[in-house]
Amino acid sequence: MLKIKKYIKENTGILIRLDDIAQNMNWDFMDKLEIIFKKYSIRPVLGVIPNNEDCELLSYPKRELFWERVRTWKSMGWEIAMHGSTHVYDKNTNDDDYFGHGGKSEFFGHTLESQVSKIKNALQKFSEEKITIRTFFAPNHTYDKNTFRALKSLGIKQVIDGYGLMPYMENEIKFIPQLFYKVFILPFGIQSTQIHLNNWKQKDFDNFENFIIKNLNKIITYDQALNKINNSLFYSSINFLTKKILKTKRFLNK
Repeated sequence: MLKIKKYIKENTGILIRLDDIAQNMNWDFMDKLEIIFKKYSIRPVLGVIPNNEDCELLSYPKRELFWERVRTWKSMGWEIAMHGSTHVYDKNTNDDDYFGHGGKSEFFGHTLESQVSKIKNALQKFSEEKITIRTFFAPNHTYDKNTFRALKSLGIKQVIDGYGLMPYMENEIKFIPQLFYKVFILPFGIQSTQIHLNNWKQKDFDNFENFIIKNLNKIITYDQALNKINNSLFYSSINFLTKKILKTKRFLNK
């Protein structure tokens, strides 16, 4: 029994992932979150949009020294991820995207050459700002096989998306699952959050701070999540079932 409890404890954790980090965003909550993360020694993943052209996001306040701030976060050990390139959707997946999320996409449906170009442009911006990138997650969770081919061709082989209870390797890419839209932790398994600060009210911030306080011992870093990659038959079967269940649930809720 003690061995089982130990195994569950060692393999239960949540990675804090923030989406839509850009020069134009809800900086009031970002500033507050930075204080919280420092206070509790949390090292989140920040999904940065390098060449933001999203009209909705551009309506938010602009932070002039944005890239200096990103470099500071990086120096604190926070993981800076590429969250698309422009964050502009120009294709509809018709539910044919790789993970079956459906909806609009920045990448799905484009040629391999086009997707390589998008990712190259994003990497160039990060390079100009002296920020090294090793991980990616697409806006709206929408990919096709060309997306992964493009990423691999440019040296990015880590993605924070996918289904399952544990991080896994598939087609030479390391995936860390992102399962729920709400901040929620399973009693067993490794996953990441999906947080959109621009949609928050004060109540959301308060709830998140309470979540952190309650689950502090289960919050892990990006490298800790990567170290939990498990492609055993048992977990591969669970990941397959998780994918089927969540895709069915999303289809029924449409």
